[in-house]
Formats: sequence, C-alpha cells, structure tokens
Amino acid sequence: MLVIHFKPYNNLKMSFTSTENKHLLGVYEKAINNKFAWKDKIAIAKQASFDFIELSIDESDARLQRLDWSDTEINQLHNELQAQTFCLNSMCLSAHRRFPLGSKNKTTVQQGLTIFEKACVLARKLGIRIIQLAAYDVYYEPHDTETERNFITNMRKVAELAQKYAVTIAFEVMDTPFAGTIVRCLNLIKRIGKANILLYPDIGNLSQFSTAVFDEIALGQDKIVGFHFKDTLPKQFKEVPFGTGTAQFEAALKAIHQYVPTVPILIEMWSKNDPAESTVQNVAQLKQAKQFYEQQWDLALKRVK
Repeated sequence: MLVIHFKPYNNLKMSFTSTENKHLLGVYEKAINNKFAWKDKIAIAKQASFDFIELSIDESDARLQRLDWSDTEINQLHNELQAQTFCLNSMCLSAHRRFPLGSKNKTTVQQGLTIFEKACVLARKLGIRIIQLAAYDVYYEPHDTETERNFITNMRKVAELAQKYAVTIAFEVMDTPFAGTIVRCLNLIKRIGKANILLYPDIGNLSQFSTAVFDEIALGQDKIVGFHFKDTLPKQFKEVPFGTGTAQFEAALKAIHQYVPTVPILIEMWSKNDPAESTVQNVAQLKQAKQFYEQQWDLALKRVK
C-alpha cells in the first residue's frame, strides 16, 4: 500500500507580505547525468540552486517503465524528495512521439491513451502539478488531414482523463510546424473544445517558428502555466549551447515580465552522460546555465527600464 507523508518543502516557502515577482526555476531531468541515482540527481539540482526537477517520461523503454513503478519505488523517490526538501513540479511526457494520438493505427492510439492515463496516476502519486504534452499529431508517420483529425478527437479523451485525475495538462510549443507557435496551439485547443488544456511554451522552439515572440506570449497569457528556456537554431532544437543559437530571449523575457510574471520557468538542456563525470562537474554545468539565464533577465529588464 502506498503511504505518503507530506511535509512542507522548505525551498518553497510562502510569503503573504512579499509581492515580488519571482519565478520558481526548474531544471530538466536530462540535464543531469543519467548515471546518477535519484538521491544524487536531487542533490545536484539543489546545489545548483534550482527549485524543482522536471521528470522525463520519453519514448524509451527505460523511461516508459516508470509508468509502472511499484508503490514501493514511488515511496522511495518521495522519501528522497522529502529528505532533501525538494520537489518534482512537472512531467515532460514526450512518449507520444512513439505512440502518437493522431496515428492511423488504432493500437498505437490506444497505447498512447494508456500511457497518458498511467502518467496521470504517477503524477498524482508523486505530487506533480503539470503534465506537459508533446503536441504532435504524428512524428514518425506522415502528417495529413486524417492524422490531424485523429489528434483532435483523441485529445478530447486526454482532456477528460486529466479532469478525472485532477491533473493540469499543457501543450508544449513544439519543434515542428504543426504546433510550433502559441497561435497554432491556441487554434488546436479551440478545435478540441476543452478549456482545461493549457500552454507550456518553449522559448527556443517558438523562436524558430515566429518572428513575433512578444506578441505570441501576450496572446496566450491566460493559458500559460510555464516556460522552457533553451537555445535553438533553425532546424536544430536540441543541444544548442546557450548563447550560440538564435532564441529570442529578450523579447520572450520582456513579455513574461509584463504578462505572466510568476509562472515557473525551466532550463532545458541535455547532459552528455559522460561516465567519468562527477557530481561536482554536473553542478558546475547547471550553475553555468543558470548564470546565462540570469544574464538574459538582466539584459531584458535593463531595456524595459
């Protein structure tokens, strides 16, 4: 039987006297070397001064297996989070690349729906607030009007499951044209017709599909529950070192400051998973990324003033 004893997260203290707009800052789980156990992953993120980790459930068999964790395994992770006064605020559910909801294969679609329901159960057990959905109708299959129609239909089922489990779901602004902008995601949400589907824009992805990042964020402000902060280049959406890409950080951060000043922001980056890497080295990499993030805020706010 799963027994969870909740304790206050000391790194998430509430203040009813402070009105400062301070974002909770998270880090993507894949930014931490995969060789480390959860105890070390949490310690690394905390030592680098992050507020939370975003759990990854991708299309690999190893990470899909997490959806079948036993109550004992879930309790072990919960206890480690409690011991280090840390949390998992969100889940990046990218498994639908492999099991897309717009597929013409009914078995694949059913697998995708099962994955989502299991993700809802896991999120509830781990205290995860937000499940970020990959807004692909299909990824490895050809896109057409039928796959788009299937996606719309099956997203209605996903939205109902999210309501059943009282979990927040949000579309990530993706690395493909189908849902590469906030405007396109809002259009999909309108067609789906479910108000509980929200937005989790990725600044790097959005920058490659829109020249009006500030206006896009302004338009989606009422739906936005978080942001991914990463750098990108045209046609390169992963593993672009910060400062070497063309992500429109200044425009995005100005809009965030003006329209959604308190939503969580997550630094998305990928570890090289070097077998020889130490925890100290991994902490240093995360601190370097956080420093770049803070520098971008300084630049954006300086120009606001």
